[in-house]
Amino acid sequence: MASRRMLHAAAAVCALALALCASSIGASSSSPAAGARAGCRKHVAKITEYGGVGDGKRSNTAAFARAVADLSRRAGDGGAALVVPKGRWLTGPFNLTNHFTLFLDHGAEILASQKLEDWPLIAPLPSYGRGRDEPGPRYSNFIAGSNLTDVIITGRNGTINGQGQVWWDKFHAKELTYTRGYLLELLYSDNIIISNVTFVDSPSWNLHPTYCTNVTISGVTILAPVHSPNTDGIDPDSSSHVKIEDCYIVSGDDCIAVKSGWDQYGIKFNKPSQHILIRRLTCISPTSAMIALGSEMSGGIQDVRAVDNVAIDTESAVRIKSGVGRGGFVKDVFVRGLSLHTMKWVFWMTGNYGQHPDNSSDPNALPEVTGINYSDVFAENVTMAGRMEGIPNDPYTGICISNVTAQLAPDAKKLQWNCTDVKGVTSDVSPKPCPELGAAGKPCAFPEDELVIGPPELPKCSY
Repeated sequence: MASRRMLHAAAAVCALALALCASSIGASSSSPAAGARAGCRKHVAKITEYGGVGDGKRSNTAAFARAVADLSRRAGDGGAALVVPKGRWLTGPFNLTNHFTLFLDHGAEILASQKLEDWPLIAPLPSYGRGRDEPGPRYSNFIAGSNLTDVIITGRNGTINGQGQVWWDKFHAKELTYTRGYLLELLYSDNIIISNVTFVDSPSWNLHPTYCTNVTISGVTILAPVHSPNTDGIDPDSSSHVKIEDCYIVSGDDCIAVKSGWDQYGIKFNKPSQHILIRRLTCISPTSAMIALGSEMSGGIQDVRAVDNVAIDTESAVRIKSGVGRGGFVKDVFVRGLSLHTMKWVFWMTGNYGQHPDNSSDPNALPEVTGINYSDVFAENVTMAGRMEGIPNDPYTGICISNVTAQLAPDAKKLQWNCTDVKGVTSDVSPKPCPELGAAGKPCAFPEDELVIGPPELPKCSY
């Protein structure tokens, strides 16, 4: 009952925050014109101007294609915004364009087509070498773009609904030949803002910025059934300078998973995820992590900062996932301020993660995991404090844990720490850690510099 009350409380806080954000975006009629304000577009059009019909039945695939093609011509003249008004707008996958805002008004819901023939096949990512579910190509992503700059997806908390049940059913029944598409994937793009939008029921991963720089994801809600397959919330992948803040995620997989390519393909592509800030996240994921680093981390992960985050009824907090064949590195990770409620593990590191793209993974490609810092952690109703498993002859090193209180659940395990192939130090940690994490007597490090990512404040535009 206590866990349920905390869940409802977190949802209420999130709803209030989103309402405040939405009201700030919906400027009054006395505000300056949209084009005169920073980050706002000179040209504005509604999807209805391109033949869109919001009855939830008729397809708007052609309307979205016409709209984006037309508004792309305005990119060099102050940019353009496509407004999706109240209604249910059924469509197949569509692409975005440069200097472009997709604005979902209050009550607007973009519905993904449930017809697989509406989802064309596309090439696998070069850092993965194949689709994540199946070999070969993959289904297209619902909303996509490549080599873009200055893209905003926002509104008055409208909804993008992947209608993923048909995909989940086929996945469980092993009826899919190709990998499911993601709800949003942007490639090789920069200056991206995603704010004040709700994403629901993705076929697989929700938000997947890949090979991108300067990405801000703020005030976003992501919802999926907690047993839906692989419905990760936000997965920055081989991307740099990413800020994720004030988001609320309920997921069937990791709420956030930082990635950088898969085994030999990620090693060859060699593009790390780095300079990532995650703050004020609320996560519910009973079978996965609040924040995962990996398991696809073969291009490297560095300088990740997680501050003041909350997990409720979640399997683990900040988990590192890797294994033999991954190569790459995870280093300079700084976690400060965790509030955890009903957890299987507070700390979890995995060095035996399987799942390889093919039989060509190099068994000599061992990951480097070092410089992992956790501080100021409070957890309650915990089954086990720490499960820390590195790799034989390739230990995870430089682990620091300080100022931690984990209150145990009635059915907590007698052995609270299980540590193998790890080395580090601890200070002021309860329950008492394993011998591999010896006493340090001082707090863990946290960078003094500030990561500057995206604009100092989000655009406030009245469309």
